[in-house]
Amino acid sequence: MEEGEVAEETYGTGYLEERKLVKRWRAPIPQIVNTLFLFALFYATWWIFQDPRGWLRWYTPYVGYNYTRWILIIAIWIAYIFHYYPIKRKWLETWNPVVKGLVLTGMLVVVLVVLIHGIFEGILGNLGMTYFNPGKLTALPGVTDFFALEYAALACLMFAALGSWLSPAWPVCMEMWPWQKLRQPALGFTVLMFTMFVATAIFLCTMHSHFGLLYYPWQYFTCVLPPWWEGIADTVSGNFHIAWIMCCTVVVWMNETIWDRWPFKAIKRDKLRRFTSFFGVMAIAFAFCFGLYYFQDIVIGEVVRGTRREFSPDWRWLHVGEMMVFFLIPMMFITMYCGNWPHKFSTPVNWLIRTVVSFAAGWVFMSIYYNTGHLFLGVQKGLSHPQQFPMIPTIWLINFMLINHWFMDNWPGWKKVRAKEAVA
Repeated sequence: MEEGEVAEETYGTGYLEERKLVKRWRAPIPQIVNTLFLFALFYATWWIFQDPRGWLRWYTPYVGYNYTRWILIIAIWIAYIFHYYPIKRKWLETWNPVVKGLVLTGMLVVVLVVLIHGIFEGILGNLGMTYFNPGKLTALPGVTDFFALEYAALACLMFAALGSWLSPAWPVCMEMWPWQKLRQPALGFTVLMFTMFVATAIFLCTMHSHFGLLYYPWQYFTCVLPPWWEGIADTVSGNFHIAWIMCCTVVVWMNETIWDRWPFKAIKRDKLRRFTSFFGVMAIAFAFCFGLYYFQDIVIGEVVRGTRREFSPDWRWLHVGEMMVFFLIPMMFITMYCGNWPHKFSTPVNWLIRTVVSFAAGWVFMSIYYNTGHLFLGVQKGLSHPQQFPMIPTIWLINFMLINHWFMDNWPGWKKVRAKEAVA
């Protein structure tokens, strides 16, 4: 085995945990430079791939949303599940950050195409569930090309929503238990297969019935209808599940970023800490989910079932997930580019300040988006337009933040140095 490769093979001793990044310039210049770099990448690629006024116009139907969500998950697989396997540790240490970013992003794109078009559309869509394949859907009576693309992409990205929660939850909360001592690639494939198995089971119990409702008559022979959650959510829409799953996803990252896994990491017993962290995150997420849902009753008005847009319960549940992603952006920025500021107070005070700042910044970011997004992004104006999908641009931006932080070592505002060269 070559020198420098052992550290990447087991959980807790990988490249991300051991790299040392230092600012090229005094703050806030690195933060400003990286912010401008991120927004330049975001806007250029948004125009090419997503913007309804641009080139490919993937924003709607949900084709662009599907790609956006799976890019996020595959980036998590590369960095957190597989620890960059099969890229060798010495390459991660020595490659130029731009070259490394291009190589890892290229690897991500290959996996993305194989996954969506090979596995979901090609295998599952042809041999298992029609709603994963737009070509199969267009053969059904009354299904247009537009809705065929939208239904197929929606099915795939609803599965992705589960992956975006479970994929980071296992390394962050469960610490890869009980496989944490395995080496790569056995560790990565084991955790991947297990989390995808759990995601499949949850998908069949939640999202599958949502698609049984999309066709007339309802698909009673393949789905349990009406769905079991109707009495809880006051709607038959699967948006109820998008709400709590997105809350779980964001709270996992809240735990990993601004909370620095506190207070769960204060628990010394391994198994107790892991299970308390996993189910504690879920409990906090459900509190956010129902809290934000009923908060909309106060701000917008009481929900009215049978209506549309912001007074509809299915839109309210979807908006819960949308709000949580707005909060996630400042959380990641504070951790990736501000060193998890502040540090000078006690742990609970630092924790509280980061949380308050993140949610306040999220509200500001949300307000800016809804008031100006239609001018710059080509999205629809208004809070609840039927083709207003704020999770697409927000997750698109988050993807570039992760690529910059995980694949490019925060270039250009930061540089990677050896441990003995690092300075505070």
